[in-house]
Amino acid sequence: MSTDPTLSRPAGVPDASSPTAWYDGDQDRSGRDVVLRIVREFIIPRRRLVIRAMLAMVFVAATTGALPFLMQVAADRVFVGKELAVLYALPPIIIVTMALRSLAEYFGRITEARISGEIVAELRQRLFQRLAGADLGFLQSTHSAKFISVFASDTLIVNNAASQTLTAIARNALQSVALIFAMLWLDWVLGLLVLMSLPFAIYLMGRQRKRLRRSVHRALSGSGDIATLVSQMLQGIRVVKAYDQERAEAERASASIIRTRNANLQTQRTRALTGPFTEGLSGIGFAAAIFYGGWQGIEGRLTLGDFMGFMAAAMLIYQPLKSLAGLQNLLSEGIIAARRVFAILDETPKVVEAPGARPLVLSGGAIRFEGVTFSYAPGIPVIEDVTLDIPAGRKVALVGPSGAGKSTLLNLVLRFYDPSAGRVLIDGQDLKTATLASVRRASALLTQDPVLFDDTVRANIAYGSPAASDADVEAAARGADAHGFITALPKGYGTRVGEAGGMLSGGQKQRIAFARAMLRGSPILLLDEPTSALDANSEARVQATLDTLFEGRTVLMIAHRLSTVKKADLIVVMDKGRVVETGTHDTLVAAGGLYAHLHRTQLAGEAAPAEAEVAAPAESRAAALP
Repeated sequence: MSTDPTLSRPAGVPDASSPTAWYDGDQDRSGRDVVLRIVREFIIPRRRLVIRAMLAMVFVAATTGALPFLMQVAADRVFVGKELAVLYALPPIIIVTMALRSLAEYFGRITEARISGEIVAELRQRLFQRLAGADLGFLQSTHSAKFISVFASDTLIVNNAASQTLTAIARNALQSVALIFAMLWLDWVLGLLVLMSLPFAIYLMGRQRKRLRRSVHRALSGSGDIATLVSQMLQGIRVVKAYDQERAEAERASASIIRTRNANLQTQRTRALTGPFTEGLSGIGFAAAIFYGGWQGIEGRLTLGDFMGFMAAAMLIYQPLKSLAGLQNLLSEGIIAARRVFAILDETPKVVEAPGARPLVLSGGAIRFEGVTFSYAPGIPVIEDVTLDIPAGRKVALVGPSGAGKSTLLNLVLRFYDPSAGRVLIDGQDLKTATLASVRRASALLTQDPVLFDDTVRANIAYGSPAASDADVEAAARGADAHGFITALPKGYGTRVGEAGGMLSGGQKQRIAFARAMLRGSPILLLDEPTSALDANSEARVQATLDTLFEGRTVLMIAHRLSTVKKADLIVVMDKGRVVETGTHDTLVAAGGLYAHLHRTQLAGEAAPAEAEVAAPAESRAAALP
């Protein structure tokens, strides 16, 4: 899932699990187990509503089953017996029966809709809570668009299986049972002739089920892939356009769309076979019943009323049986979607609170890494046996090449991950024994790319400090040198910043992030080079703000620029997951180690552009000479 890139897993370090294992669905879950879980977790807790719906279904089935008998009475006693009293009595009875049937069906469907709405809401609430509480490693293993696809699409499919499909199966099954009873009551031989094709239909539908599940799985996975492509294209639209890759991206999307279309088409083909199978096999039964019934009628062993009533039941049973055949297809879709939903719901976070965890008692914000080793994947340590003390109120800079483990140390302070060995302590307290909320409140995080939400400036500054007043928000903004540009916005603090703060400049976004950190008031400040993406003017303003923000706080920062490094009381040089040097800027330069090499490399990189700027005017003057 998309998270801040500076705190993600280092490049080249594999995840311990397959990136799309959960998205492919837990194939070990049988369809029966999935259905039973849906019933247990979503249907049974709503048993009162389900009972109401079932009672309505029973009434609908009973009134449906009464119609063949009314047809029998009409044929025998009106058309054959010429009974005028029965002719007068039948229409009101039929009207009342059909009216009551319609009311019961309406009540049942409204109840089903309520069950459906509640299930979708509960599924999405549980999914959102699980995603919000999931480990970073799990979220980063899959593109965020696939989580969104499950959240928006798969929950609806599971809902269809949980409410509409299961209740529709019950409704159609009850009607089928009532009509089968009516047929067998009127003439059991005719009934068996009509139903003799049913076992063959069940057998053929069973053979279709596996093919249907494969095509549905491909179609649902394809929908997630398309969502991923759209998300990536929109997020990287500037790069797409800058490198003239619009056509290439469109071709990639087209290939995925066509694959998904073909999978959907295969699903529809398999579904479409259900109707012809049912109709073809039913036709054989109907033909046999008509032949046998006609023969019995000619022989005088079957009355017109019995035959008409039977045929009414036989015609009425066709629709619920056809619906049952189609619903098993929808149930297959629901099982596949439910596997993916349950894979997320069953994801167990590795970072959890210990029994009896207590809030941190903060005194100054001293940090200690004690023999810390950490691996994202077994056998590949990213940090190895790191011991480091950061006294309260001191500023410590982490320096080193990419992949040295600097970002991982910040992750461990926030307890995004737990060390494989060793301990991380704040003010002498092991983070594993503290509540997660108190660990997160102890620190404020600032990164290269500040994260802003599509909300107002006020809401973004107060994020993490919901009890803050408007005066508190404004004071924090003033401290971060942001009040001036905020008041110049169209609606001041009530201005929405747009998606990812897109309505603001880089420096403005960063200063809002600083204001958020100031308002938070945490004793520890974690920085991942928050000025590296800014131009010189913006950086100068932000650096001045940082000086204010640093006051009275313990600062642990990942630093690349000399301007940031020189602010540190202590510089910690890391390489390949280990601390290789510590000291001040001057002592480390004099030592001639890794830090001195990085320092010389950076100076050479900064000098080259300056020399080019000096040389360019001279070249221009030379070109102008005759």
